[in-house]
Amino acid sequence: MLNFIDNFLNRITMYRLMLYFLMSLVLLSLILSALGILSFEPLDLTLSAVILIIATLVVNKIFAWVFKAPVNAESSYITALILALIIYPPVVGAGYLASIGLLSLTAAIAMAAKYLLAFRHKHIFNPAAVAVSVAALTGFGYSASWWAGNINLLPLIVLGGFLIVRKIQRWEMVGVFFGVVIITVLLATINGTEPAQVLKSLVLFSPIFFFAFVMLTEPLTAPLGKWQRLGYAGIIGFLFAWPTYIGNFYILPEMALLIGNFYAFTVSPKGRYLLTLVRKNEIGTGMQEFVFTSDYPVKYEAGQYLEWTLSQHRPDLRGNRRFFTLASSPTEKEIILATKFYENPSTFKSRLNALQPGEVLSASHQSGDFTLPADKNQKLAFIAGGIGIAPFRSMVKSMLDKNESRDAVLFYSCKTQTEVAYHDLFGQAASVGVKTVYALTDQSGPLTAEKIQAEAPDFKDRMFYLAGPRGMVVAFEKTLKDLAVPQSQIKIDFFPGYV
Repeated sequence: MLNFIDNFLNRITMYRLMLYFLMSLVLLSLILSALGILSFEPLDLTLSAVILIIATLVVNKIFAWVFKAPVNAESSYITALILALIIYPPVVGAGYLASIGLLSLTAAIAMAAKYLLAFRHKHIFNPAAVAVSVAALTGFGYSASWWAGNINLLPLIVLGGFLIVRKIQRWEMVGVFFGVVIITVLLATINGTEPAQVLKSLVLFSPIFFFAFVMLTEPLTAPLGKWQRLGYAGIIGFLFAWPTYIGNFYILPEMALLIGNFYAFTVSPKGRYLLTLVRKNEIGTGMQEFVFTSDYPVKYEAGQYLEWTLSQHRPDLRGNRRFFTLASSPTEKEIILATKFYENPSTFKSRLNALQPGEVLSASHQSGDFTLPADKNQKLAFIAGGIGIAPFRSMVKSMLDKNESRDAVLFYSCKTQTEVAYHDLFGQAASVGVKTVYALTDQSGPLTAEKIQAEAPDFKDRMFYLAGPRGMVVAFEKTLKDLAVPQSQIKIDFFPGYV
């Protein structure tokens, strides 16, 4: 069952998954309201959602034109549907024109926040949270009631939330949030209500699940590093649960998120870069590297990644944003994206393949933890499948440029010799302690546990890095565990699909 779920998640972006999740919640809410289970009329929610969608699309397009930024309709839909699910739909009737104006103003504030409260073209705060916070503090617009935190929507919220978190692999962050909320609520009511009753109310009658799965998980406003994300989740969890005041203002859930967003920005400021294509090079059968210059210096460590955005007229299910690990090294001035093209590629890959020198796309800093250890004496083993070689090209190039020696074995698995990329670079790697072992399916056969043991007899002393298609990464993770390699010595950087 999990393989089926992972195959589905492998073919859809996190943003498109979130969009479908929110659409499903709205649809279920319409059905429940028609049955009289929810307290508003279906027409009220329908008009609320439509008004918010139109307003976010229009305002986003205006700001994108002013700031010369790529238009991302997908993010507008997501923000609009979040607002529709946390703002109680106004009742159709007398004074409804004013309601339309307030809803449109709320949507406009959300879209404006993306462009005005930004650092290097990258928004700092969750747009929906900004909009409802401004409304709560000033009275301009509609504030949040968090009506989607409803027991009748809970099963779908939990199911969709599971898919979201499995897709982005943020179990620890979400787990810390839930843990801190539960502990904080129990401490806050220690002399009052029975703990069981408190927990029941928290689970069944609060927006905790919607907040955690929809708001907390937004990757663009969360910190980059693992430990920073856990701190982020802890801060927001505490403020979400503890009755906190700043002056006369009570810290609402949306304000707790904004405080967390500000923390994320201070510990790991991110920007959006405008990258100009310089050239394209074929590096193997069906594989190309794209070499860019950036409007700002991109600060990253070898093995980290960016989120890339391409303007597309009609993107497919996978949308117009994609994560790619950088093949370039921080020691190089240019930014390199390496990828493989298959038959019937996605609209993103088709547009990327059609890029010509001089064209510009944007990328935002996401980083990741797939980096070399600070301890240069730590023995390493790299396992790459296909274009999963990209982060290791970055690492080896960095080591060569710095003349930094490490004891490492690179296992590079490909079907044929023509699929091997960066052969010359890895030929130089021995000078900095990197031994390269090619596992070519059509010659020596696939990479096996026996081959790993033979080429790296001290494998139990090594930190393993796995990069490639998810199926390959999962298979080798199991292989290593069968060899009694501890999970703490396995680092993963999988690609969520190549199409």
